[in-house]
Amino acid sequence: MSATSVQTTRSSYLRLAPLYTAQALATGATTVSTVLASLVMSGLGSENLAGLPSTLISAAAALSAGAFGALMLRSGRRVGLGLAFALGAVGAVVGFAGARANLVPVFLLGAVMMGGAQGGYQQARYAAAESVPESRRGTALGALMLMSVLGSFLMTGASGLVESIGAGLSVSAEVGGWLMGGLLLAGAAMLMAFWKPLVAPAAASAAATVRLPLREALATPGVRSTALAVATAQGVMVTLMSLTPLRAHHQGMDHTGIAVLISGHILGMFGFGWLTGPLIDRFGLRLGYVGGSILLMAAALTAPLAGAGWLGVSMFLLGLGWNLAFVSGSKALTRFPTVQGVTDGLGYVAAGTGTLLGGLVIAHAGFPPLAYACAVLALLPLISAWRVRR
Repeated sequence: MSATSVQTTRSSYLRLAPLYTAQALATGATTVSTVLASLVMSGLGSENLAGLPSTLISAAAALSAGAFGALMLRSGRRVGLGLAFALGAVGAVVGFAGARANLVPVFLLGAVMMGGAQGGYQQARYAAAESVPESRRGTALGALMLMSVLGSFLMTGASGLVESIGAGLSVSAEVGGWLMGGLLLAGAAMLMAFWKPLVAPAAASAAATVRLPLREALATPGVRSTALAVATAQGVMVTLMSLTPLRAHHQGMDHTGIAVLISGHILGMFGFGWLTGPLIDRFGLRLGYVGGSILLMAAALTAPLAGAGWLGVSMFLLGLGWNLAFVSGSKALTRFPTVQGVTDGLGYVAAGTGTLLGGLVIAHAGFPPLAYACAVLALLPLISAWRVRR
């Protein structure tokens, strides 16, 4: 790479600072709110529906991803992302109000709004990848993930503050986290005013067809194998991520212990983006799919083992396995702007289905059968690895 190319790439990363910071705030908001939604439901007396908030979040994200993708192609990434962050801020406040008033339907409405927001702002990764040459897109995605883990760790370090806020408002720390999440997402929305995208609103390839029907989208060469890997990684990760805190709670872990557990998971998800992104740039998508599949399976198999230590190992491996598969899939999807939203939607469908069924499985058969089913599903990205072109 020439000196001029290096300078251009560095300039691109600097101009992405508001986007990266906004994504860090959004990850922090997720860490202190939606990840622990199962505990909020348990506290509201609906433990048998502990997986329902995550299911609704995923379902709303699935429905909104395509709409936000189409909006961004028409009006630009900044408009779409700004609206997504703002929607999330409102949803978090609604969820907090519902949980504080012990109104389950209102809390679930907030969860739906948060899910709709996630369907939009998770597409920030495409905005980051579009801002650098194709050979560096894995690295740009990795940098975005590194900023995300910083946001999560910031919120973990502030767990005492969240508990104090909850105590001051006469609610649990998990409920107070929803209010904190709303403030973080509001800050992310404001940051969009300072970010200038480096590409036009609609790519040339997307000008004719802004939003493809599902069947036509999946008929695009290369999309089905990518969607399989993304949907599997998202489904397995969200299912175990959402329901493992409930298992930890049953084993006697307090809020701080569970926060540390989640932080280890977030570290696996985002903390090694500086390494996995460049590796995928160097060795290709197949590395991410195979490595992701193996690690996701290992995470599922260690989750049922007794002891907080094994839960920590499982959650870390779960995050790192998701990282590898997701970065590979996201890099592949930068070639297909018109199907990004639809393909993301499939991932959210898998996640929503997994959490809904997972909660029912736990209620009737316990946690181990759920984990073993996830281990089997984690093998699916190997099919994507076999079909990948490079």
